[in-house]
Amino acid sequence: MRFDILTLFPEMTDSIFSYSIISRAMSQNLIEIHSHNIRDYSTDKHRRVDDTPYGGGMGMLMSPQPIFDCHKAVKGGRENVRTIYMSPQGTVFNHQKALELREYDNIIILCGHYEGVDQRVIDEIVDEEISIGDYVLTGGELAAAVVVDAVARLCEGVLSDKECYEKESIAGGLLEYPQYTRPFDFHGLTVPEVLNSGHHANIELWRLERAVEKTLRVRPDLIENGTFDKKTLKVIERIKKEYENQQ
Repeated sequence: MRFDILTLFPEMTDSIFSYSIISRAMSQNLIEIHSHNIRDYSTDKHRRVDDTPYGGGMGMLMSPQPIFDCHKAVKGGRENVRTIYMSPQGTVFNHQKALELREYDNIIILCGHYEGVDQRVIDEIVDEEISIGDYVLTGGELAAAVVVDAVARLCEGVLSDKECYEKESIAGGLLEYPQYTRPFDFHGLTVPEVLNSGHHANIELWRLERAVEKTLRVRPDLIENGTFDKKTLKVIERIKKEYENQQ
């Protein structure tokens, strides 16, 4: 899978992906990530990429010409491409959206700056606007990196096994259960005995119960909107009743 990031600061996004799992996946040619400097496509003699907005107002707006030409050069004749503009006005990004984006061969992400981009860019080349939360950043690079990382790790071979992302927090509809490693006793806090029992069925049940408890406490919306198997539904209903009886 290929990711192309259109930005004024390619060094910023390149540095983010030069570490850890994503860097290794790139070196193994499992994914491609390319950062492109929009300023390189400006026809202005000073390489300007912004101008004042019509109608007045605070700040500057990114001009359409450099973005259009950068996008055209990057996309070329490739098919099955999705162009995204990172914007606080977009649909809030989540795991389901990451799964949807994984189905494309090429994701192009436009990073805005200043007061944003000329609306004609959005109308002509952007397929969808995506937000990573209800707040404003100084630019789209960090948001773009979040999307690339979340989608890239779902690509075949990037993680060692599908279970790494299919059963993790959020992906399965529940927050993750508590996890422990050695030593068994740390500052007087010990690992739950069930995890040291070797009884896999009991361990699985304990983990499911703890995941349900945490999700009900922290993100009950995930349970209200989720789809679960019969075993999980029984645990959810049982723990809900236990909470009701305690009140």
